[in-house]
Amino acid sequence: SRWHDDIDSLPDSGPLMVVANEFFDALPVSQLQRRDGEWYSVAVGRENGRFVPMTAGAPLGDIPSLAELSVEEGSVFELSGAVLSVGQVLAQRIAAQGGAAIIIDYGYEGPALGDTLQAVADHAYADIFENPGESDLTAHVDFAMLAQCARKAGLKVFGPVGQGRWLESLGIAARASALIKASPDRRDEIVAARSRLTAPDAMGKLFKAMALVSPDWSDPVAF
Repeated sequence: SRWHDDIDSLPDSGPLMVVANEFFDALPVSQLQRRDGEWYSVAVGRENGRFVPMTAGAPLGDIPSLAELSVEEGSVFELSGAVLSVGQVLAQRIAAQGGAAIIIDYGYEGPALGDTLQAVADHAYADIFENPGESDLTAHVDFAMLAQCARKAGLKVFGPVGQGRWLESLGIAARASALIKASPDRRDEIVAARSRLTAPDAMGKLFKAMALVSPDWSDPVAF
């Protein structure tokens, strides 16, 4: 096997089959905050010996993609140039070489408001300003932006759909039954795992799946 640090180093001699599971949510994200009727960048400052968020710089003007949303004082808007850049290059590579990508991640169909930037350490939520570099930082993914990148490149787009619906369509019920039959002593564990992955008010809805497919490839199942 070989690790790749960027998309440009991926092979260009054949179709690409890409699985991006909680990849895009880990890319850098910027935040804007509404203050005094204007948008300002959110930066990191230092106060009383610790890092804190702060608005900085001159007003940024209106954000066209938010024109139809009700924007209140203090609202936060997130955008990721890294997600856009990777999404564009990945779509272009699949369009040129053939193949498909499946993207599974926390996210929404934008545009949307909200502060989703968070840190996770030892499988628990953590303060994003504590122990810099020691926690995993994530932010929700704008699936609409990724879909737009794919369509501009000529790809077919399927979804996003909630993870729960997607897994049920793929046959998670039958898979769970088979596992229980093979390991009846683990029945409660398997049932709990299926419930956690498909719960409509948790991972089953917030986690989403989307497929980007070369136009001459078959449509994926479960969408």
